Amino acid sequence: MRKSMMVTAMAVMTLGLAACQSEPADNVEDNAEAVADNIEEMADNATTEAGEDALENQADAVRNEGDAAADAIDANQM
Repeated sequence: MRKSMMVTAMAVMTLGLAACQSEPADNVEDNAEAVADNIEEMADNATTEAGEDALENQADAVRNEGDAAADAIDANQM
């Protein structure tokens, strides 16, 4: 339940921010999201809880890096 609420909140925030971002920033963010989604798929198939947690943390880090890179692109284009 907590995970679905977090995903919903992130989706709403992403939609709100999408209107403010440039196409290059959107591309960076979309690519990071795709990579993070793939890592989460690997987490779903992990054989241990620790492995799953580590992969989910890695996916979160990729998303955060993608967001930061997109923000930097937007800041440099203003």
